[in-house]
Order: sequence, then structure tokens, then C-alpha cells
Amino acid sequence: MKLLKITRRGLMAAAGAATLLGMTTAVPAIAQTPPGVLVVGQIAEPKSLDPSTVTAVNDFRILMNVYDGLVRYKSGTLEVEPALATGWTISEDGTEYTFDLREGVTFHDGTAFDADDVVYTFQRMLNEDHPEHDTGPFPLSFFFSAIETVEAIDEKTVKFKLNAPYAPFLSNLAYPTGLIVSSDAVAAKGAEFGRNPVGTGPFQFAEWKSNELVVVTRNEDYWDGVAKSEAVLFRPITDANTRVAEMLSGGIDMMVEVPPVALSEFAGDAYTVNEQAGPHVWFLILNAKEGPFADKRVRQAANYAINKTALVNDVLEGTAEVAAGPTPPAFAWAYNEELSPYPYDPEKAKALLAEAGAEGAELTFYVTEGGSGMLDPVAMGTAIQADLKAVGLDVKIETYEWNSFLGEVNPGLEGKADMAEMAWMTNDPDTLPYLALRTDAWPDRGGFNSGYYSNPEVDKLLEAARSSTDQAERARLYKEMQTIVQEDAPWVFVANWKQNAVTSDRVSNFSLEPSFLLLLKDVEKN
Repeated sequence: MKLLKITRRGLMAAAGAATLLGMTTAVPAIAQTPPGVLVVGQIAEPKSLDPSTVTAVNDFRILMNVYDGLVRYKSGTLEVEPALATGWTISEDGTEYTFDLREGVTFHDGTAFDADDVVYTFQRMLNEDHPEHDTGPFPLSFFFSAIETVEAIDEKTVKFKLNAPYAPFLSNLAYPTGLIVSSDAVAAKGAEFGRNPVGTGPFQFAEWKSNELVVVTRNEDYWDGVAKSEAVLFRPITDANTRVAEMLSGGIDMMVEVPPVALSEFAGDAYTVNEQAGPHVWFLILNAKEGPFADKRVRQAANYAINKTALVNDVLEGTAEVAAGPTPPAFAWAYNEELSPYPYDPEKAKALLAEAGAEGAELTFYVTEGGSGMLDPVAMGTAIQADLKAVGLDVKIETYEWNSFLGEVNPGLEGKADMAEMAWMTNDPDTLPYLALRTDAWPDRGGFNSGYYSNPEVDKLLEAARSSTDQAERARLYKEMQTIVQEDAPWVFVANWKQNAVTSDRVSNFSLEPSFLLLLKDVEKN
């Protein structure tokens, strides 16, 4: 009972500080967040806390502390290690994975974790006849489309049968979409499970006040050791300048995605700036189905017209590099080093526009106010608009809050817009192109190919690469895919970012992960 009282007092103090500091960006005195309660400034309100239904890294950063998967990424890497599974075996043909489950694990509601929960988690996403399939939609179920069956052999053994060898399978199980939910809790809460999450992770859900905070408290029975912090309070602070002001005033202990122009504010001993390269791509989706960008020459013209070096150096303050294609260089083994970024060549852009008869074309451009990995999206959107205007394109910007933006972009740009900002942080070179460049990934087929790009050769290469168990062969196929995609220019390839976060001097043992996820179990605040 003593721990509960301390926890509640700390949470009330943190909530009070959040309310007070949320009223203004100019805080005259240094605030003091409660001891033992880590306050994190997030970039947006989470959409849901149901891992099967969300797509944004912003949400994943909370979820990874509430749930576990069968496997997880080893700290500091994208290599897979055991989590809820203690080990696994793979059949010789690469189509069967059998997992041995950890003994003695319980969900936060006290129910035992067993094989039925694993089966339930995946069948709910993949089986349209499942009784809780209507609690979706499940936009990243694509990650597990290779699963033919998932079966509980006994309480502590699960077997997945795949329809073909699928190289990214273990990596996808470590991704937040593969986190295991409580079958009892989902059945009881239905569509409200996302507001009342139950996992097995180091922290358990306590409270969600819309547009104010999400609170998780320490799971005293966690199978992998008790967390250092008594609680974590996630505050959605959409405006980047406000996040900076609150970090400087002491209203938050940690801030993710620091605006590049603000990094110098945290140069003193009172703060630590953390940076970590990772698999990130910032790009513009171009509507290849209709309008000016249905012509490849106009798409190429946009790539020549935009001064990406200026964006990286001036807007992003050198915290990123110019992207050469759809695959980030963080996947060194699969990255095509022979490709060079489109050079800044406005005269070449004008010539292509003239050749295509697209001079003076009017374009609608969707820009987000913030969002996971979006860096400085309004400033970038404005600079891009100016570059396109300089070659004769009339660009109208429409700006949206992050979740509203996703609601406009993910269903597809047809009939609405010609281009949209986007950023992806991925776990495997298969993920982004498979979910966002294949013909079968058009939005009406359940994918994220919101610009309707289609090239049968790219489709074949992606299907072959994900079914090969030979990494060298996969690399060859991915590199060939990148060459074709760069030529077709379904996107404007803009930047590969180095993620960052800042912590106060009260916070210790924090490090960023190449997965772009926040792992807070061992983080301590004095």
C-alpha cells in the first residue's frame, strides 16, 4: 500500500505540473517533476494503445513499455533475441517456426500468459471470421500475411506455418505490431481495448487523459526485472517549440525528436543530447494515378526541382543526409551504394515539365504539423513549395494535425491531393517497399501505397527478396529494386535522418535504439 500511495502522489504532482506548464510556452521558473516519475514529451497524442491497430512510432514508443513480443530487438541493434519465447526452431524448408514460451509470465490483469494468447493475437488480425476481428482495422497485418496457420501445440508451445519461406518473419515479430495482447482483456473490452490496454511489459497502464497525458506504472512482477522508474508519464506536445520550452523549463525530463534549430539550446551540462542513426526515409508521396504526377517525367522533374541539400543543411541543420532512393543506408547489406541522389537541377526540371506539357500545373500538397520522424515538416513543406514554384509549379499547401493527416493520406491521395509528406522508420529492407510500393499495396487492397505506384518488375523483385533465405541474394534483389524505383520516381527522395532525444541531468541510463523505439525499463531519474 505504501508504494501505491507514493505512486499516486507522484502521478498527481506530475499531472499538475503538466496542466500548469501546458498553459504557456513561457515558464519563468524551473519546474520540478516528481522523483521516480519520468515525464516524456511526445510529438503527438497517441491514436490507440492497441499494438495491433496502430502504425505510428509515436504510439509504438509507449506500447513497447507496456507489452512484450515473442522476440525483441537486442539493445542497440536490430538483431532478434528471445522475449516471451525462450527459443525457437525453424524447419528445413523455412516455412515452420516453433516457439517455446516462457513459464510464469502473467498479464497486468493477473491472467496467465500462454499459447492461446499468441494464437489469439495473430488470428484476431488475420482471420476475418475471428469474433474480435471487428475491433480493428489492423493496418500492419501485412507484416504477417505469410502466416498460413498459428497453432497452440500445448500451453507453452506455438507453431506458425507460413505459406512460403519469409526472411523478415522474426524481425517482424519483434516489431510493435507483433506485441502479444491479453485475449481475455480484448474479449472483455472490445473496441475499447485501445483505451484500456493489458500487456505483460515492464509498465502497466494507469490512465489516459485525452490530449494531456498517458500514465503507466511499474509492473512489480515483471519477468525480466523491475523497472527503475516508478511511473512514466507521456505528454503529447504537438508544437515543437512548446516541447523545447517545456524541456528548458523542467516540465518534462525527456524530449524526443528535438527540432534541429533547437539542439544548441541543450549544449550545457544540464542536458544530454542523444543521437542514433537508424533506418529512416523522409519522402514525398506523388500521386502517380492521376494529375500531373501520372507522368514519370513530371515526377522526375520534382526530384530535380527540390534542393534537398539545402533542406538537409539549412532546415534540418545537418542532422540528416540526402536520400538516394527508397532504402535507407542504415541497411548497409541491402543498400545500393551505386545510386546517387537526384541532383538539384531546376533547368532540367523545367525541361522535363515542358516536355510533358505540365508547365504551370496546379498541385495540392498535404503537409503535417508534426508526427513520427517528420522532422520539421511545416518548414520543409514551405521550402519545397518555393522550389517547385521556381520551376513553374503552383503548389497549394493543406496542413493537418498528425492523426488527421494520416487519416487523409493513408486511404490514398486519389481525388484529393497530388503529393504528401511522409516518413517511415522500418525494421527490415523489405518493410517500406513491400507495404508502400507494391501494386498489391494500394490503399484499397490494404496497403500504404497512397500514390498508386505500380511496376510489375518491382513487384516481382520484392516477392522474390522476401522469400529468399540467402542474404546475398536478397541484397541483389533489393539493389535492383532501388535502381528501378529511383528511375520511376514515385516519390521525391528527400532525407535519411539521425534520430535524437534530449534528457535532463536527472535522467541516467538512457540510450536511443536503432529501431526508433523507446525502451524505458532501465532508465532512472534521481
